[in-house]
Amino acid sequence: MRVSTAVIAALAAIAPVSAQSIFSRKQDEVRIANDDLKIPGDSPLELCSSKEHDDDIIKIQKVDLVPNPPLAGETLVINAIGTVEKTIEEGAYVLLQVKYGLIRLISTKADLCEQISNVDMDCPVEKGVVSIVKTVDLPNEIPPGKYNVFADVYTKDDEPVTCLTASVTFGVHKAVGDYFNIEL
Repeated sequence: MRVSTAVIAALAAIAPVSAQSIFSRKQDEVRIANDDLKIPGDSPLELCSSKEHDDDIIKIQKVDLVPNPPLAGETLVINAIGTVEKTIEEGAYVLLQVKYGLIRLISTKADLCEQISNVDMDCPVEKGVVSIVKTVDLPNEIPPGKYNVFADVYTKDDEPVTCLTASVTFGVHKAVGDYFNIEL
């Protein structure tokens, strides 16, 4: 799988994982903290909790995934809108990490301008409102398990563009269950 396909699939295919707390009061506090970081819309994307986002160059208003959560072997539609506060030029980069459970699949520094060509955009990304609609055919061969993605994006001058994180759990693909006559 090419890095760009992995990035799109992983970023787009990340669904929130909720954990139950024994103490309901603590659970409410955690949920409130995560709500502040959640990107609006029907997707699992969140802003990174380890960073301040007041100076981010991209302010994401909404991201919707159809279906959410994404399914292996299905078509995924990504619909996003955001505001670019300052033109993003050649030389911008993303620090990308994709993990499968505890196994690091990808840990790389990628050229942002090369990666955004996957969503039919080019550099420079001019200041203003940007809307993206992208269809991605997810492969059947996505192994079942939990995937975590961390993408920290910077300009060529190391100014923060945005930092996103997400996670998704892929189950056994329906066709596999049908083949083995397993009810999924």
